[in-house]
Amino acid sequence: MEFRKHELKEFLDEKADLYNRPSFIGSDPISIPHRYSDKGDIEIAGFLAATIAWGNRKMILRNSVRMMEILEDSPFEFIVNSSDCELDQAVRFVHRTFNSADLAYFLKALRHIYRNRGGLEAIFKTQKTVDSLQPAIHELHRIFFELPHEKRTERHVSDPYKGSAAKKINMFLRWMVRKDNKGVDFGIWKSISPSVLSCPLDVHSGNVARKLGLLKRTQNDAKAVAELDKVLRSFDHKDPVRYDFALFGLGAIEKF
Repeated sequence: MEFRKHELKEFLDEKADLYNRPSFIGSDPISIPHRYSDKGDIEIAGFLAATIAWGNRKMILRNSVRMMEILEDSPFEFIVNSSDCELDQAVRFVHRTFNSADLAYFLKALRHIYRNRGGLEAIFKTQKTVDSLQPAIHELHRIFFELPHEKRTERHVSDPYKGSAAKKINMFLRWMVRKDNKGVDFGIWKSISPSVLSCPLDVHSGNVARKLGLLKRTQNDAKAVAELDKVLRSFDHKDPVRYDFALFGLGAIEKF
């Protein structure tokens, strides 16, 4: 499909507005943090739901709800106030390659971050640059695995410095940072500007971006994220990731 730049922007603006609305929350992993109103609960529920956001969407939602049940539906309080023994005993879980041992470590790592590192927002606030959160994602990966852990668990927290598109973390960051009063994204991290967000790049959004001429790189990796960032920021430098709604909707719903 051929568009002039202004036509393409208008097309994407229209699609972003179509899919950026609460009626689509129910079938999306963002519905999990929407179960809560406290900042810490929203952050932890969002981070864990985003972590397992690959595969069948119904399974993602079902297993995300199961995680919240394990955390007694009070994720922040449960994690921060639990002992290692309690965290280990709480866990009977599997989502594809993410298993009980992985979840137990994630709970301990999150406890460490909130008890000793000022919480998730503090890491991103401290490590962001003027135009990117990718260095902060790299630092999150380092801090997340400061505790003793199985090497296999590292696959579940992406590192853009190792070439990953870090789709799930970029999606989580969109949820936390964007604030447009449309009722989908939370915008509870006031210390970070939406202008430095990167699009959560996956098979759907990547394929649509290539069909529209937004992306030339064939791999969905860190270099592709940087390429797409440049184009989307030329459309809206203050809120480039609003177009994630358009790319996702076109790919996953309209089968564009």
